[in-house]
Amino acid sequence: MQDETGTAAPVPTELKADCAQCFGLCCVALPFSASADFAIDKAAGSPCRNLRTDNRCGIHTELRQRGFNGCTVYDCFGAGQKVSQVTFGGADWRSGSGERARLMFDVFPVVRQLHELLRYLTEALELPAARPIHPELRRELDRAEALTRKAPEELAELDVSPVRQDVNVLLLRASELARAGLGRGRKKERRGADLMGARLKGADLRGANLRGAFLIAADLTGADLRSADLIGADLRDTDLTDADLTGALFLTQPQVNAAKGSAGTRLPVSVTRPGHWTP
Repeated sequence: MQDETGTAAPVPTELKADCAQCFGLCCVALPFSASADFAIDKAAGSPCRNLRTDNRCGIHTELRQRGFNGCTVYDCFGAGQKVSQVTFGGADWRSGSGERARLMFDVFPVVRQLHELLRYLTEALELPAARPIHPELRRELDRAEALTRKAPEELAELDVSPVRQDVNVLLLRASELARAGLGRGRKKERRGADLMGARLKGADLRGANLRGAFLIAADLTGADLRSADLIGADLRDTDLTDADLTGALFLTQPQVNAAKGSAGTRLPVSVTRPGHWTP
């Protein structure tokens, strides 16, 4: 997020996961397969074996050690509590019929997509350089928010693709406006680039377009990523030791959690420093 000075601002509370107000939906609704990210197979709609009856994870503090890295890089952007407390009025999936539970599990990923869009739109609206398109951004934000409040049956049938396409056009424009002030020499185009394992130690990537770039296991030690657009960039095992991500555009907590870093890594206040990073 950005404040009026261009400095990162905190993410609104309603767009941050509040597990205490959720019925453990990500631990039940979503499927995962045994892999480097998950220690076991789990079918969609089946509770994870680590989910307690109070809807909290029984191994939350040991997820990485127990082979559940995938859980540590997941974020519902506040969709969990919205579906639990608003869409279904506080009724736990355990208490109703099986059909009602399945409906909740179908609705959750739809609202999660909408909340992700809300998170990006909120940040774009805080970019001073994007003021020319603020009315359009606000209109899309209101549209997405209204959709999250539809009835469960409507949400389960909702196709988010058209909304995502419209929002993406505006986010791209907001990014261009925000990065334009850095000068033509700073506008590095790396959109969707395959930079897996790339050696970019100390690279000057200020204002770079890294949307959707594959930066898996890339070395960005000491790199300058100020005001770089990182929406959708894959940062799994990316080394951000001592890198500067001040003002990075559309950087999310899951991306940061998936990367490696240190106490010297400079982050926007919109994300928190992961506990597994090097002290």
